[in-house]
Amino acid sequence: MRFSGRFKGYNLQKFQKDLIAGIVVGVVAIPLGMAFAIASGVEPEYGLYTVVVAGICISLFGGSKYQIGGPTGAFVPILFGIVIQYGLENLLIAGFMAGVMLVLFGLFKLGKIMKFVPKPVIVGFTAGIAVLIFTEQIANFLGLRNVEKHENFHHNMFEIAQKLGTFNVYAILTAVIGLVILLVSAKVMPKVPGALLALLISTLVAVVFFPDRMATIGSTYGEIPRHLPEFQFPELTLDKMVMLFPAALVIALLGGLESILSAMVADNMKGSKHDSNKELVGQGIANMAAPLFGGIPATGAIARTATNIKNGAVSPVSGVVHGVVVLLVLLVFAPYASHVPLASMAPILMVVAWNMSERKEVANMLRLKNADSFILAATFALTVLFDLIVGVATGLLLAFVFFIRRMSEATRIHNQESHPVLAKREDPSVSMYAIEGPLFFGSIDSLESSLLEHVQKKPKTLILLMNKVHYMDTSAEAVLGNVMNRIKRHNGKLMIVGLQSQPKELLHKTGLFHKIGKQHFFDHHDEITG
Repeated sequence: MRFSGRFKGYNLQKFQKDLIAGIVVGVVAIPLGMAFAIASGVEPEYGLYTVVVAGICISLFGGSKYQIGGPTGAFVPILFGIVIQYGLENLLIAGFMAGVMLVLFGLFKLGKIMKFVPKPVIVGFTAGIAVLIFTEQIANFLGLRNVEKHENFHHNMFEIAQKLGTFNVYAILTAVIGLVILLVSAKVMPKVPGALLALLISTLVAVVFFPDRMATIGSTYGEIPRHLPEFQFPELTLDKMVMLFPAALVIALLGGLESILSAMVADNMKGSKHDSNKELVGQGIANMAAPLFGGIPATGAIARTATNIKNGAVSPVSGVVHGVVVLLVLLVFAPYASHVPLASMAPILMVVAWNMSERKEVANMLRLKNADSFILAATFALTVLFDLIVGVATGLLLAFVFFIRRMSEATRIHNQESHPVLAKREDPSVSMYAIEGPLFFGSIDSLESSLLEHVQKKPKTLILLMNKVHYMDTSAEAVLGNVMNRIKRHNGKLMIVGLQSQPKELLHKTGLFHKIGKQHFFDHHDEITG
């Protein structure tokens, strides 16, 4: 059998490697899928549905050979907020709409643009999400009773503080057992899925030694069905689409960004190269398909993708196998999941939050005490105190402002009074300036003030050396046109030397090149004669 594309040269030996990697990642995905679903405010089975449907679609249609998709920690605060505000049914609709947006992002080639989100913003919101996930599990870790969940961080912290007196010793013991197993297994048995081991052993201890003494998946959410839900197309109405558009857009942007970051991690580990636009299309298809079977929004999972590669995956087949493994477990072992204590899930999510917290990156960036430090701190604080939308939007805005400031400072305008050309001419009516750096809306203030100040002195000729200007926008072009008009009013001339390709093309398109006059453009200042 011949294969092409990502499956070129595929054979039985490679399938065996994918089979092993897929089984391992599938086992890892089971507790994480349920835990992320619970943390997102929905029943645990919805996390498993997502792993099965979205996981398989992402592997089949995505742009990375090694990507593993499913529910992730980054989505938890967003999905929880949507569930509280709009309900589960509308979350599924928002997920479907996000899928459509992701497909469009990919078709319009927006994949590479998503790579340009500044690192301080990514680190800031990732650390913020980690704090939200970690603190949300405090109640389950301590076994607190009657804890009401709120959208805002400070309200949740106040609620936990009020209910600290309701702690459950058995829940704490169960959670500590799970946490110890997680930490020890990572060092002693790194190849064994620590999350599954911690879940099984802590649950077994709880069931054998103190049954019915704490909240479980069954007592809180009911029994997990042993099948996928029936295919059901979401009830899309114009009113719902308008209402859910902001939520869907956030899901699409975050999902697209995290999936591309995950694919980049895979590229670094394997020396491969993913297709960003195809990855967005694949993520879109997955997020359109998952809600049809009760699945919540999904994206590329960095930790599971890394696990997939470390266990020998060679193609997307491993991702398909991982989805099939979860489906088989759902069909066979679902009834037993109702006995899992919520306290067993808490340390798993806490460790996930700790690992995704980017604590070293945060410490390194804050130590710099520069613009990046401020952007990171603002993004982190606003993500925690308000939400991801406010945090990321503010972070991007700050990054844009600081970037414009740095770029404007890179523009230099020098008076060339002692230039050899002026020395030869000995003509006081001629001025010459050398311009360095980009000319754009952020730098036009210095350009305008420097040039127009000297135009006021009514020089007959103004020579601009622009061989070090590689970019110009229409704002700078307008200033140049203004300078030319003022000089012409005094019967003077504007001469430009060394104009580069992009500024020249812009001046041709706007017509300013012809207004200045072709004869007033020179490749080198030695060519200036009159």
